[in-house]
Amino acid sequence: MMNKELINYSIRNLKHRKGRSFLTVFSILIGIATIFIFISFGLGLYNYTQNFVRGGSADKVLIMAKGLSGSTGLDTGVTFTNSDIRAVKGASGVYQATGIYDKIVQVTENNENKYAVLISYDPSVPIVLQSFNAELDSGRFLQPSDTRKAVLGYNYKINGKIFRKAVPLGSQIEINGTKLQVVGFLKALGNPQDDASIYITNDYFKTLYPETSSYAEIVAKVDIKNIDTVVSNIQQALRNERNEKKGQEDFFVQSFQDLLKSYMSVLNIIIGFVILIALTSVLVSGINTANTMITSVLERFKEIGVLKSMGARNSEVLGIFLFESAFLGMMAGILGVILGFVMTTIAGSILANLGLSFLAPYYSIWLFVGCILFATFTGAISGVIPAIKASRINTVDALRYE
Repeated sequence: MMNKELINYSIRNLKHRKGRSFLTVFSILIGIATIFIFISFGLGLYNYTQNFVRGGSADKVLIMAKGLSGSTGLDTGVTFTNSDIRAVKGASGVYQATGIYDKIVQVTENNENKYAVLISYDPSVPIVLQSFNAELDSGRFLQPSDTRKAVLGYNYKINGKIFRKAVPLGSQIEINGTKLQVVGFLKALGNPQDDASIYITNDYFKTLYPETSSYAEIVAKVDIKNIDTVVSNIQQALRNERNEKKGQEDFFVQSFQDLLKSYMSVLNIIIGFVILIALTSVLVSGINTANTMITSVLERFKEIGVLKSMGARNSEVLGIFLFESAFLGMMAGILGVILGFVMTTIAGSILANLGLSFLAPYYSIWLFVGCILFATFTGAISGVIPAIKASRINTVDALRYE
């Protein structure tokens, strides 16, 4: 049983060996800081994806051309028409369906030229913006009758993000030589491409580009409780409409839940691999701690004999060395958490400035407590063998030790 006197004695010993104690703490805190960093960013990504699950994306499905894989501006030769949209709407379990156009365009502001994605949708069917949880930051959304008007992604209103100067609400921006009035800005989505997109209505898109004969994608709002069945219904309806056989479709239907499952699977593998590397670092640190404690036992052989001759029991000697190793682990955990918190805060700020706010770290009280407890446990386990060895030292042999 450790009492106050033995705890003070242990702390004095650690202070006496400052250099070795520092190196031991440093070796563990690097591993703890690494674990903290990757878990906090991992939790941030999990939280980001869960917002999609809880938000307006969960009950949406995308119908895209095979080979497109969501990449804007690729011509696959596959067309989606209003007949396809009507077929999707007629599938059991589909509540709404609409098509979107997109195009890579040149954007000009104050003689600066940039390239961005121009996306159009039907404002009377708002499921397109709902599909990626878009919210209005300022101004207003588009109206079905709007011509020469656009809603811009968040980055256009920030100095230096896209143009040197922010685009003012109500001003005009030039798209492929056509001037459009800015009527609104969306809130930041955390993705540079999304936050740099420009939105207009479908009707005005066809006015600008009358040669366009196909929608880029079809978005549908469906019954989320039976989403797998609904996806099958949509596939069958489109096969019938397009006169295609099963397995030979030139399109595919993907729910946001499928996208999230794929994303989460990859994320789990990456985070697991990185944490494995961090745990390896902690294991090496534990071995280093054990080596430090073994050396401490050898250096204090005679001191242990004196303690035993003064009445110290084996359990008290065991407690001294276990406390010292656990204390080193706890200090490493506290410092590692502090270092990890500082680094993730700085990194999160940098990523946000780069338009990657979806990579923001997420902090939980259990992350802080867990890392400190894990470091303490690692230190204690590393000191078990040296502590047992110290407690079993023969008093007479220790006093005669030179």
